[in-house]
Amino acid sequence: MFRTALFLFFLTQSVVSLAQIRFVKLELGKNEKYFIEGSLILVTDTLVMGDSSEIVLNPLKKENIINSRVTIIGKGCKISGLITPSKQSKNGNAGVDQSGPCLVGGNGGNGAPGAKGIHGNNLTLHLTNLTIEGTLTINLNGSNGGDGGDGGRGGSGGRGTKTCVGGNGGDGGIGGEGGHGGHGGTFSIQCKNCPSVRGLVNKSIIVKNYGGYAGLGGNGGVGGLASLEGKNNGAKGKNGLNGKDGVEGKRGAIKFLTN
Repeated sequence: MFRTALFLFFLTQSVVSLAQIRFVKLELGKNEKYFIEGSLILVTDTLVMGDSSEIVLNPLKKENIINSRVTIIGKGCKISGLITPSKQSKNGNAGVDQSGPCLVGGNGGNGAPGAKGIHGNNLTLHLTNLTIEGTLTINLNGSNGGDGGDGGRGGSGGRGTKTCVGGNGGDGGIGGEGGHGGHGGTFSIQCKNCPSVRGLVNKSIIVKNYGGYAGLGGNGGVGGLASLEGKNNGAKGKNGLNGKDGVEGKRGAIKFLTN
């Protein structure tokens, strides 16, 4: 079952404003998803997450805040940022093959650069009482950078004749650079009545805030061939250079806020 901030279920009272989404009680059933939309702050007196339920953070807001007085977490629950995979970059166009004599082949087009990965959301939990029956996984990973497009091949040169040298093959296009991986988000937590918040992290609360992988640079295009017909043939075109790989995103921080 899927829900948004405007769909009210298992609650006795709610107020939605531009600044905050407010609930008296927000209860998610088993395998249910709740999307935070229209705000970056979710405030509730009681938050109950059934087994394998998930809260999806607002992807349009870098900062997301959840404030809950009584929080009960079942088994295998998640709070996740919404990661958008990078689109495939375009390859360069192939160079023009010359059919006329003595003409130089067209150069291949350069590959497009890979898209930059999106940085993970930052999440802050302000809690008063917390009970975790299983595990709560916090996923704030940055998305991967996109691979660069391949350079286009060079076009073939035209044949030589008695009066002119055959055209050289066109040079291959340069491969596009790989996109940088997005940085992982920062996870901050405060729990007033928890005996040891630090003891919960990486045991009952699993934090995943890794940087995204770097995109690979595109392959350089192959140089075009010189014509083998006729006399006075030209030279083969140069191969294009491979694009540079992107840079891997940085891992986010974990912060423990004082009460």
